[in-house]
Amino acid sequence: MKIWTAFPAAAILLATALPVAAEKISLNALSRYLKQLSTAKGAFTQVNDDGTISTGTIFIKRPGRIRFEYNPPEKALVLASGGTVIIHDPKTNEPPKSYPLARTPLSIILAKNVNLSRAKMVVGHTADDKSTTVKAQDPEHPEYGNIELVFTSNPIELRQWVINDDAGSRTTVILGVLDKKARMNNTLFNPEFALPQGTDR
Repeated sequence: MKIWTAFPAAAILLATALPVAAEKISLNALSRYLKQLSTAKGAFTQVNDDGTISTGTIFIKRPGRIRFEYNPPEKALVLASGGTVIIHDPKTNEPPKSYPLARTPLSIILAKNVNLSRAKMVVGHTADDKSTTVKAQDPEHPEYGNIELVFTSNPIELRQWVINDDAGSRTTVILGVLDKKARMNNTLFNPEFALPQGTDR
């Protein structure tokens, strides 16, 4: 009897010593959060596939628009607008490169109607004691890569994402505090105004 009466007490002590896992945020709640994220501005830190680190300022204006301004020494600029992603890196002395936004995992969170519950879009949905992570892809084109979104709760906040692209590289973007009331003009996302004058596009 002593063994059985002692066991529950030991189990209770063990349970209280372990960290309590945070409740997993539902896909519907995360979809609502992203749809309501109309504008946002803040600092970001980017960990590149080769291990190098870049910093800068991010501007988001949903749907469909995002801007990454990289701090020196990079001075690079990445824009998504009008269904196109444009990458301008003055260090290369080459014209800006452009890609269809639909072929990048970023299109998932920049879409007008974010629906993470869509069939075969989410291929991973986990939680630990701090956050909820969702791994999502284009259901029609999983070959385009995927994006891993990390959220905290109470209130729900997007903290970082990891893009695994179609070339096999992995890029992590860690977000600072986002100003969701930041006012920004559409010209901020217009290559005609955003890129240096005289740049070939």
